[in-house]
Amino acid sequence: MESLVRRNKMLIAHTSTKMVRSIMDEINWDNRLISIRGARGIGKTTLMLQYLKINGIDYKQSLYVSLDGGYFTQHSLIEFAEEFYVRGGKHLFLDEVHKYPTWSREVKEIYDNFPELKLVLSGSSVLNILNADADLSRRCLPYEMQGLSFREYLWLVKNIRIEPVSLDDLLNHGDEFCDMVNEKCRPLEFFDDYLENGYYPFVLEGKRDYQTRLQSVIDFILEVELPLHCGVEVGNIRKIKSLLTILASNVPMQVDISKLSVAIGTSRQTVLSYLQSLKRARLINLLYSDESSLKKMQKPDKIYLENTNIADVLSLAAPNTGTLREAFFVNQLMYKHSVEYSSKGDFRIDGKYTVEIGGKSKGGKQIANVENGFIAADDVEYAYGNKIPLYAFGFLY
Repeated sequence: MESLVRRNKMLIAHTSTKMVRSIMDEINWDNRLISIRGARGIGKTTLMLQYLKINGIDYKQSLYVSLDGGYFTQHSLIEFAEEFYVRGGKHLFLDEVHKYPTWSREVKEIYDNFPELKLVLSGSSVLNILNADADLSRRCLPYEMQGLSFREYLWLVKNIRIEPVSLDDLLNHGDEFCDMVNEKCRPLEFFDDYLENGYYPFVLEGKRDYQTRLQSVIDFILEVELPLHCGVEVGNIRKIKSLLTILASNVPMQVDISKLSVAIGTSRQTVLSYLQSLKRARLINLLYSDESSLKKMQKPDKIYLENTNIADVLSLAAPNTGTLREAFFVNQLMYKHSVEYSSKGDFRIDGKYTVEIGGKSKGGKQIANVENGFIAADDVEYAYGNKIPLYAFGFLY
């Protein structure tokens, strides 16, 4: 226990609170059991350490531990939690829970046996926390953690702080919001950098090795996490890599599952299963024309890479500008809103707004007779009428 406290002190001392992600204020930290899922490298560990640092540290009452550490090769989680609890522990932060084989059963036991102890879990985006070996669904309050928004990137990397805007305010008062943004910075100066190297917080460690690190993250997800948590056979990882490369070189695309199955040499049903696994791993986004009718094996209408940084790493050629625009829009909107593929315009948001994506000269022909129709236009700084700068959708969180 003493070694864990020492490690806590060292970690928290080196944790910056200069920029805190917006999800910090969205989490109900008073709930007895919280789960935070997200892709590898997205900042889950930093978030927990920042919470401890911001709220004052009493190591007898609050403690962060990573379950992939050597301590838990010699000690069980339940024994550790009991020792922490009897010494006055009240708030336990368990990182990388998916690295501990019996985590779900022991977390359930901790929750049931120590009612005054609050637990915060973090794990991979592919981890099915609510349907693991022990049923935690009635006990756990789940949260999904996204990569950096364009707004958070400006704050973290460029030290430009702008408060988030709601989608309703952006669409109805976009001129006022964009005027304010342009008073504080020239957003287009930084937008291309964000699309290429700005989604993952490890951008702070330098751009030179950014794409190498991202490739390592992708390889780890495909080679380790998918076999471990999604039941994908190790021998089929090469086929999934091939599928992801095809998608990266062609998205957004009208989906032809039969062609994809022929291209990677497997069945149609297996391709659909792979797509769902890649979605769970936060490597792709799947869009449907009817969000309410989603089924596990249903064919999606369009496929996008989960974020534009992945496109730069995986595409065999330079990513298409239109592809990047749409992938960015879907990524920034899907975090808090429902996004559907639309035959009128490109996307239907929350069943209310229709949005067409394009460049600065994009006209409104596709949405001319559509109620609540908008254009998200790249390469423009200011909003005018129903034309909103594309970058502005990066300020929603």
